[in-house]
Amino acid sequence: MSNVGPTFGFSRAIQSKIEKKYEPELEERLVEWIIAQCGAKVGRPEPGRPGFQAWLKDGTVLSQLINSLFSEDKKPIKKIQETDKAFKQMEQVSQFLTASEAYGVNKTDIFQTVDLWESKDMAAVQRTLMALGSIAVTRNDGHYHGDPNWFHKKAQENKREFTDEQLRQGKNIIGLQMGSNQGASQSGMVGYGQTRQIIS
Repeated sequence: MSNVGPTFGFSRAIQSKIEKKYEPELEERLVEWIIAQCGAKVGRPEPGRPGFQAWLKDGTVLSQLINSLFSEDKKPIKKIQETDKAFKQMEQVSQFLTASEAYGVNKTDIFQTVDLWESKDMAAVQRTLMALGSIAVTRNDGHYHGDPNWFHKKAQENKREFTDEQLRQGKNIIGLQMGSNQGASQSGMVGYGQTRQIIS
C-alpha cells in the first residue's frame, strides 16, 4: 500500500467493507486464466490479495493479457515495458483499462488505476477481469484460452426478421400499452355533485 497511512473510524469501516468483497476463490480462477491466456512466462503470484496486487501492479501482466485477446497485427498495447518508475507503471495500467473498454467491458465494470496501484479496491480489479473474460468467451473468436466454464457468456443479440405481410398484420392490433376498450368504463356516470340513480 505505497504511501497510504492507517485508516480510522468511518474510513476504516468503509475500507473493511470493500476488502470483504474480495474473493480468494475468484483470485485462483483469474490467476489460472491469465497463465493459460498469456503462458507461463508471466509467472505465478503469491496466494492472497497482496501477492495478486503485486503481480498486476506494474501493468505488464495486464498488458500481455489484453494483447493476447487480439491477433498479432491488432494488439492494442504496442510497447510493454518492465520498469520501476511508478508513473510508467500507472500509465501501463491505464492503457490496459482503455483497451479493455474498447474491447467491450462496460465503463461501470472498469476499476480505477489507484484501486490496483494502492490496493484500495482489489474486488473492483477482479470485477474488471471477470467482465473481460466473459466478453472473450462470448466472442468465441479463437483468441480465448482456458476453460470456457470459468466465465459466463454474455447475452447475445437475437435479431428477428419480419415479412411485409407480418408487419401489415401488426398494424391492425392495438397494443395494451395504448389502453384497452374492454372491461370497466364510465358509462352511467353522472357529473360531480349529482346523485347517481340506482335502479333495482
